[in-house]
Amino acid sequence: MASYKESGVDVEEGYRAVNKYKDHAKRTMIPGMLTGLGSFAGMFEIPKGYKNPVMVSGTDGVGTKLDIAFQMKKYDTVGIDCVAMSVNDILCCGVQTSFFLDYIACGKLDAEVAADLVKGVADGCVDTGCALLGGETAEMPGFYDEGKYDLAGFGVGVGEKKEMIDGSSIKEGDVLIGLSSTGVHSNGFSLVRKLVPNPMDSYTYMGKETTIGEALLVPTRIYVKPVMEVLGKYRKAIHGMVHITGGGFYENIPRMYPKAKDGKKQLISVIKRDSWDIAPIFGELIRRGADFDSIYNTFNMGIGFVLAVNAKEADAVLEMFNANAHKYHKDYCPDMKAYKIGRVEYAKGEAATQKEQVLFED
Repeated sequence: MASYKESGVDVEEGYRAVNKYKDHAKRTMIPGMLTGLGSFAGMFEIPKGYKNPVMVSGTDGVGTKLDIAFQMKKYDTVGIDCVAMSVNDILCCGVQTSFFLDYIACGKLDAEVAADLVKGVADGCVDTGCALLGGETAEMPGFYDEGKYDLAGFGVGVGEKKEMIDGSSIKEGDVLIGLSSTGVHSNGFSLVRKLVPNPMDSYTYMGKETTIGEALLVPTRIYVKPVMEVLGKYRKAIHGMVHITGGGFYENIPRMYPKAKDGKKQLISVIKRDSWDIAPIFGELIRRGADFDSIYNTFNMGIGFVLAVNAKEADAVLEMFNANAHKYHKDYCPDMKAYKIGRVEYAKGEAATQKEQVLFED
């Protein structure tokens, strides 16, 4: 008779992994948690004081960036990416994520590797200020190749309905403020992997000789704390926000604008070239053959988050971001910088497609 272990699933290794997860999850404990890891479901209490609370959720995965991690045998940063992709999306509504749950799938479970993945998730939750409330580890031999993992998750936040930021107040003349990325973040890696077949190639990153794989594995910046700090003072001045993910500038920035109606023109973005520092990794990808004409439709190009800000408060918002950047310093990535990268205008024509809604000027 065949046992579960003989079929490829090691239950004991799963127990060992969960015990390691619990140590990481303890670092994320915040008020509102009613359960810890190990329960069938996670419970989180909605904070008191809301008159009309709205729950905001987001979900995403790390994608094929994981393949770089497998090749480098470095698993402790992609968990930060997993958290960042969801919490930055939730942030676009002006809400801080309250709790996060992860999902890990693999062909053969290695408790040490899985614990490194969860360590990164916990690090991301700490950077966000949210709880790691639970998760799932699925071992599926024969379905996933041995040594390969998939990592995804979702977060939930709570905000006051009247304070939600939905883009409806964006107007012509608003200033676009861009917050710097740490590099490629977690999008466009199908192209990256084609351009970088060997992640062990030598590369200089932040003045140090390393490998291009190390530079590519620098995790996605989590914008929650600096943006929430600015919202605490200038929420009414922030009319819209967008997370620059897959599809780059062309696909994402138009998502924060309301659709034109009642015969009005569509609001569009006018982006000023050379108004921010483009991370060197993008120059390297262009050198390796990335199509320059479509690169802004693939990568973030050094800007990971964009805010549409009332012109009167734009300078103050910009100053606050840059003055507080040191508070969120990470040794593994450049400090965050904020730039004025453009403005909001009405389209002169129909601007029917997303690409027509992002114009570049010198």
